[in-house]
Amino acid sequence: MQARSALFDVFGDYLRQRGGRAPVAALVRLLAPLGISAPAVRTAISRMVRQGWLEPGRLASGPGYQLTGRAVRRLDDTAARVYRDGPLSWDGRFDLLVIDMPADRTERHRVSSTLGFLGYGSLDGGVWVAPRPSAEVPSALAGLAFERFTATREGGTAGALDLVRRAWDLRKIGEEYGRFVRDLRPTVLAVTSRSADVQAYAARVRLVHAWRTFLFTDPGLPAVLLPARWPGTAAAAFFDRHQARLRPAADRFVDQCLDPQTWKDR
Repeated sequence: MQARSALFDVFGDYLRQRGGRAPVAALVRLLAPLGISAPAVRTAISRMVRQGWLEPGRLASGPGYQLTGRAVRRLDDTAARVYRDGPLSWDGRFDLLVIDMPADRTERHRVSSTLGFLGYGSLDGGVWVAPRPSAEVPSALAGLAFERFTATREGGTAGALDLVRRAWDLRKIGEEYGRFVRDLRPTVLAVTSRSADVQAYAARVRLVHAWRTFLFTDPGLPAVLLPARWPGTAAAAFFDRHQARLRPAADRFVDQCLDPQTWKDR
């Protein structure tokens, strides 16, 4: 787990509900159980400030960092997708983007990764499709020429299924869901009611971090467009059960780390 990704996870899953701010010393303590060093945390914070995700702030306990408005919007949207607030709706239409993709390989990868996170799959080069539009598209494609259409697939559900198969490798995504459960089961089952709060916290962060990666590959298709016995359904039940079980102990550890009486800046 990289420091920057871990900071996004911790801010989104714990600090967002606690004012979206924290001193550096607390952030160091929160990432230490994940095997991330203090210098790596500080480097990641500086990078996130440059990218517009964090900004310096004066806290009651001293200098620290807080989420920007842009970061709050992204993390709120991410949380809604991670915890699937409400059923996924689909009106039978797709959001279609035709983009003049950048020539630079690094920039092209960044755009592709961002579009994947927003729920878009690639049909062919600069043509991208999603089961529902994302409000972040204009900012994600800032500086690029693109056209946007609302499209329906001829042939009804059968035609829509054909489009889905072209845009996303559902077999591969299903396999990744199965691997997620197999890989994370030992981690979460090792934490019992007798485990220390820090163990529950570390296990839960790893569980949520692994689950968040599906936001880059799974567009959140409605059931009518998914294969029968979709592995994502069982994986979601596994995730929901264990993240909820580990949450109380994890919250206690976070509150302890945010208490200035329990730490010293290293």
